[in-house]
Order: sequence, then structure tokens, then C-alpha cells
Amino acid sequence: MTTHEQQGTAQQEAKLFFSRFLLEWYQGQKRDLPWRRHRNPYYIWISEIMLQQTRVDTVIPYFNRFIERFPTVESLADAPEEEVLKCWEGLGYYSRARNLQHAAKQVKEQYGGQVPNDRDAVFGLKGVGPYTAGAILSIAFNRPEPAVDGNVMRVLSRYFLIEDDIAKGPTRVAMERLAAELIPEGEASHFNQALMELGALVCTPKSPRCLPCPVMEHCAARLAGCETSLPVKTKAKPPRPEERLAALVEGRGEHAGRVLIRQRPSSGLLARMWELPHWPAPPAEGGAAGALLPEAAALDRLRRSLRQAGIPARPAEHWMAAEHTFSHIVWTLQVYRCREEDVRALPLAAEGRTAYAAGQSQGAGDAGLPDATGRAERPADGDDVPVGNPVTGNGLAGLYSAASPGLFAEDSVSVEPFADGSGSPEDGGAVRWINREDMANYAFPNVFLKLLNHYFDEQDSNQVNG
Repeated sequence: MTTHEQQGTAQQEAKLFFSRFLLEWYQGQKRDLPWRRHRNPYYIWISEIMLQQTRVDTVIPYFNRFIERFPTVESLADAPEEEVLKCWEGLGYYSRARNLQHAAKQVKEQYGGQVPNDRDAVFGLKGVGPYTAGAILSIAFNRPEPAVDGNVMRVLSRYFLIEDDIAKGPTRVAMERLAAELIPEGEASHFNQALMELGALVCTPKSPRCLPCPVMEHCAARLAGCETSLPVKTKAKPPRPEERLAALVEGRGEHAGRVLIRQRPSSGLLARMWELPHWPAPPAEGGAAGALLPEAAALDRLRRSLRQAGIPARPAEHWMAAEHTFSHIVWTLQVYRCREEDVRALPLAAEGRTAYAAGQSQGAGDAGLPDATGRAERPADGDDVPVGNPVTGNGLAGLYSAASPGLFAEDSVSVEPFADGSGSPEDGGAVRWINREDMANYAFPNVFLKLLNHYFDEQDSNQVNG
């Protein structure tokens, strides 16, 4: 037997060993996870989307609540998007929820509400890539499709001593081919879950637990002493930092006990979610990149931004800082308490004062304002916020209505960022005065959810200690 043939035989033995002992280990060690208690392809699909970029312990309560609220494909397809986002609130990466609902509509319309048992059909669903498609087809239908995610690539890199960069497309394709070869006949569902489980519990990124590993005997990286240096992965470009000034506008009079929130545009970053108004902070004059503005300059900048957005409020003091991390950007929010002001006392245009007065007796659903344009967010460049039309550009009639309709109300107000279509799309969308109870009707990114809860906790504590 030639050396090449010997190597081939050893490789085949290693593959058979891997598949056999991994399955045996899984049967005794698998976790009792809610989506493993059935073969419902819809539930498996939901779990796989939620598990992207998210820990299992975090996902479990979200999964249980989600399938309780949306138990079928049809119920998800027919739900208001805002309600889906509210159920997703806190999980992050909200495009997952939007894509999931879009795909549910595809399944309802094209496949009668049944998740298809067909590779091309599953691949054609919005937001479903190679890994998710493989997971659905193998786990739910026991089809011999590979499901290769980061955990799986790490396990295979170490066991077979693969030193190619897993961030590159050709390496992933090779990993998928290898994973498919390892699937024992008739065991695709259990095998793929076992492979994921090994990566999650034993073959972990920084400190692999080699001693309890069921396949350690033939792990090439362990035998070579390089298990901690694999897999090879090119480091992603770090997200760029961005300072922003946020306004916590406290109401007075009929708005006492409430704060102002606004809705983001219908597409782009955090689309249609609710937040505290905020704007990019200009760089500190003469300071290094990322240097904070002096307090007086920050207050002045925020005052002008509020005025130009048509929000009659005056910044009072710095309240707290918060951070929100995306894949490509990190927001550092400097949050200032702002007091609602009588519009007549502020330098707004006459049209703005007229709209304010009209809004005192006009319900939000009667404003007759146009829908949001939904333009995608563009990077902030630090220039002054452009002045828009103070009537149609900020929705004062809806803003100063005593009514505070729920998120799912059909007459919810949306407005264009600016009447002439210019300016930052961040200044568009509906606006509301809310108290703590109202928060249940609105979907917030996690950072704003925490800020609002912290604020209302403070108010409750102040009342108790009064």
C-alpha cells in the first residue's frame, strides 16, 4: 500500500470514528431544548433564526413566547410587523425578524402554509442561507444536508487540522462538502445537531474541553498541540465609533409623567423601531477623533437640533451615557434631560406655533400627514442638521395630541422627514408621548428600552422617597 493510500485509509477511519462516537455521545449528553421536542419544521426554522448571533440561554424564553404568540406560519404571516418586532425586542439584529415574517408570507402564499421539504424552495425563502436551509432540511426532514455554522467549522478545523481561513468562501464550501460526507445514512437530523452541540459545549472557541470530548482520540489538532490556534479566521474590521446626542424630553401639563419617543424610517437601520430622539455629535473643536464636546457646546448643539426638528424642548443637564453596538458601528449616546417648552416661548416659525396650537385639540389620527418615506439611513458627517418645514416636517399636530394611540392602531401618524425631501431621514417618522405602561405597545432597540426603564425606575423611586 502506498503512502497516499495509507493516508486515505487513515482519513476514512477518522471520519467513521468521528461520526460513530459523536452520535453515541449526543444521545447521552444532548440538552433538553424546546425546539428538540418535536420535528415541526416551522419551530425549527424559528429557533435557527433566533440562534444566529445569540446564545441558547437567551433564545429559549424568546422562542417560547414567540411560538405561543405565532404558533403557525399563517399567524406570523398575518401579524402586524410592529407586533412581530415587539416579540423580538431585545434579541437584536431586527432584520432577522423582518426577513422571517417576509418568508412566512412566502410559505403561506406559495406552499399553503407548510414549510417545504425541498432544497431549492427552502433556499428561496427570505433570510434563509446555506446553514439555515441545511438545518431545516436535516433536522426537520432528516435529509442529508450539511448545516455548517461557526461551531461546526471550529470542530472540523480542529479534528481534521484544517488551517485554511474559515472567513473565506472556498473554505466554507469545502467544509460543507466534508460535513456532508460525515453524515451517517438515515441520521442527518441527530448528526447535525450533535455536531452543533459538540461545538457549543465541548469544542469551545477559547478553552476547548478536550478530555471529555468523544472524538479526542483522532483529533489531529490535539495530537499536534495546536487546538487553541484553530480555526484560522481573518479578523473583521472593528465597528467605527460614533458619538450621538440624545434627548430625554420630559413632558409637562397634559404630558406630565411622559417622555417623547420617535419612530425610525420604514427601511434601513432599526427600521420602524422606536427611540429617544438623537443626532450625531460634531467633533470637539481641536480635539482628537472621538473626543467629547464640552458640556456647553453639547447643550447648544442639542438645543439647535431639537428646534430644527420642530420639538419644543430645552436641554437642561446631562443624565447618563449609554452604548449600542452594531456589526459596523458603535453608538455612544450622551443622554440629556430636556424640558418640554411652550412653543410660543421658543424661536420656531409661525407655522410651527400654529400647528402646535392645532395639535392641542386634534387627535393623532386626524392630522392628515403623509406616510414616512422610509429612506435608508446614511452615515452622519457632522454637519449641522438642516432646517426642514416646521409643520409637515415634524408632525407637531400628532406630537402634541393628548391621545397616545397604541403601536398597532390603524390611525398611527407617520410623517416625512422634511417636506422638501431633504435632510436626515433620522428626523422622520411618528412621534409619541408615553409613560411606562405605554412601553408595552412599542418596540424599542435594547439600549433605548434600558434607558426608558431606568428613567421610569428613577421617577418611581423619587415618588416613593418624595
